Amino acid sequence: MPLASSSSFPFTVRRTLTLAVVLLAAASAPAAWALASFEEVKRDFRSSETAVLDRQGELLQRVRTDPTVRRGQWTALADVSPALRAAMVLSEDKRFYEHSGVDWRAASAAAWGNLWNTRTRGASTITMQLAGLLDDDLRRAAGGRSFTQKIGQTVAATQLERRWRKDQILEAYLNTVPFRGEIVGIDALSRTLFNKAPSGLDAREAAVAAALVRAPNARPALVAQRACEVLRVMEPGAKTDCEALDMFTSAVVQRRAFEPNEGIAPHAARRVLRELRDAASTAGTDKAPAPTSVRTTLRAPLQRYALDSLQRHLRELRDRHVEDGALVVLDNASGEVLAWVGSSGPLSQAAEVDGVIALRQPGSTLKPLLYAQAIAEKRITAASLIEDSSAQISTASGLYIPQNYDRRFKGPVSARTALAASLNVPAVRTLVMVSPEAFARELRAAGLPLRESGDYYGYSLALGSAEVSLLSLANAYRMMANGGRFGATTLTPRPVAPASKAKPAEAAPLLDLRAAFIVGDILSDPNARTRTFGLDSILSTRFWTAVKTGTSKDMRDNWAVGWSQRYTVGVWVGNASGASMWDVSGTSGAAPVWAEVMRFLHAREPSRAPAPPAGLVEARVSFGPGADGSPLEAARSEWFLQGTEQPLFALDTGMATDAASARITAPADGTILALDPDIPPQRQRVRFESEGRGVQWRIDGKFFARGNSAQWLPWPGRHLIELVDATGKVVDQRRVEVRGAGVVTKNARR
Repeated sequence: MPLASSSSFPFTVRRTLTLAVVLLAAASAPAAWALASFEEVKRDFRSSETAVLDRQGELLQRVRTDPTVRRGQWTALADVSPALRAAMVLSEDKRFYEHSGVDWRAASAAAWGNLWNTRTRGASTITMQLAGLLDDDLRRAAGGRSFTQKIGQTVAATQLERRWRKDQILEAYLNTVPFRGEIVGIDALSRTLFNKAPSGLDAREAAVAAALVRAPNARPALVAQRACEVLRVMEPGAKTDCEALDMFTSAVVQRRAFEPNEGIAPHAARRVLRELRDAASTAGTDKAPAPTSVRTTLRAPLQRYALDSLQRHLRELRDRHVEDGALVVLDNASGEVLAWVGSSGPLSQAAEVDGVIALRQPGSTLKPLLYAQAIAEKRITAASLIEDSSAQISTASGLYIPQNYDRRFKGPVSARTALAASLNVPAVRTLVMVSPEAFARELRAAGLPLRESGDYYGYSLALGSAEVSLLSLANAYRMMANGGRFGATTLTPRPVAPASKAKPAEAAPLLDLRAAFIVGDILSDPNARTRTFGLDSILSTRFWTAVKTGTSKDMRDNWAVGWSQRYTVGVWVGNASGASMWDVSGTSGAAPVWAEVMRFLHAREPSRAPAPPAGLVEARVSFGPGADGSPLEAARSEWFLQGTEQPLFALDTGMATDAASARITAPADGTILALDPDIPPQRQRVRFESEGRGVQWRIDGKFFARGNSAQWLPWPGRHLIELVDATGKVVDQRRVEVRGAGVVTKNARR
């Protein structure tokens, strides 16, 4: 008599046989599975990204921190589309809501089919699959699960059903099931393949997702075939276009819409995660998994506005060969970073370069620190007259000849005007008084990372020849805003000290607070900057601010850095490649962005000028006449360190004056002239130039000419050129050597 088929064999007999097998195997199974609660599984779930949050907990950036797997965020079952829930149950476990962890009907059919080598659907329920996902001992290996694993999985599933609700089981399953390749969980799947949240998946997308569970790494055609079957079950009676679904599936399984890093603060996110890793390495806890979220000091609304403002302005500058920029906002009191924009993003060819910490030449933005040091050392006052004229400074490597931005000289100007109008030559003359090495020491103390010594940079250090970062430069300005007190910046909130704990004593100022106040007063003075920036400057704000712009050599970098009562804002624009910009000035490059961000910060918050510290004197000053007989500058009230005040600053008077005396501007000392016998002597005259009034020239001790300029017909030999004032006193001199055909020099005879 032929054997009965599995379909005709009594169901009760099949179930009894299967149950007997399970009970016998359970007796030899390993120790009871350690069952975790739903809350523990959810708590221990680790996304492959770290969410970087602002100070209020708003998401700023997602950063991929686990390269081995791709998990999104834990998704509540209520946030999964009904279509996907239905597709998953219909595809993987039709009687999910009926059984108690094991579908005995499906299990007996599978066992009977295996006995007679008949191909049947697997009997693993969603609960059993979840048990295998949660316990490494039950996890499916490449060759399938062992018999012992299957029994353990069955026991674990029954325990799960007794302790968890059905909605918890389905939710945990959807968040932990692998889909394709590295993708695990419904959030990663939805965002990677469908570019949407799990709540938005439709029936077609849900069918593809369910098909991927059964065959995660199958060819697209097989996935599409399975998805078509699922869709027919989901929509009985409806016409299913399997051909269209096949094309859709082929496109979907190759898509990678879920970017590894996404948000508005990529560079700040990387920076804060690097700081956490360094701290963990120091503490010996670097093996711990990356945190699921990190809270920063950033303000999300400010970060968005700053990024938008920078990108919008850079789009306007694209025809001037500008593509990169960076911006940072600091809280003056705490040092917390409130905004960190490292690049222009899609506008840049080097978007990964973080312009906030990249080293660039700061141009004139170092001048406030230089003048503050000179004032603190009582070398100058804000009213001191400094000559803005052609200068030739002898250095070990030759002559250093600084020029102003507009290639023009203003003559004698006060230190207030020289700094506010960003004149180069007076800054270099000030550095001559301070010395490059002393200035370099002050810069390093203020947190600016100079790579070389002050003597290496020489007098060009006054004009920003050293390289600094935007973050360190902004923090040095914050030091001036805080009365010369230096403090470190931070991207993560500092722990709040208990109220009972005494506050630590404030560190002594690195910079004289009186000098810091005077420099801030100068940089906030719109009248003082009119010689360069005009009366209607974008640097002028309706509230109190102090600001300085700067442009590096060959127009490679443009800066605007300044502070208000509460905030310090630093902006850099240029090109990460180092290429020069075209026709970008201090007021057309970084300054407009600086002004916009400052207005945003103070839209509802006032900014008042600081109160003068003790030890300052406010005095009325006037200025003597210039070459045209009118006062060099208008009379005004000026701030002085106590003991340095004086009522008059003038040139060529018997009274105290800071003006430089008459001097030779050409030729330079040590000049060697070569006579050419083929050129007529009259065509080889040398022009003498000088500054000062009532001067006359002497050559080798003999009178030669009067006035500020003269032309000399040179003859071979060494000569002493002297400039003599009206009283016959030698005020300046130059030594020159003239060489010509047939002339034997003294050195040659040796």
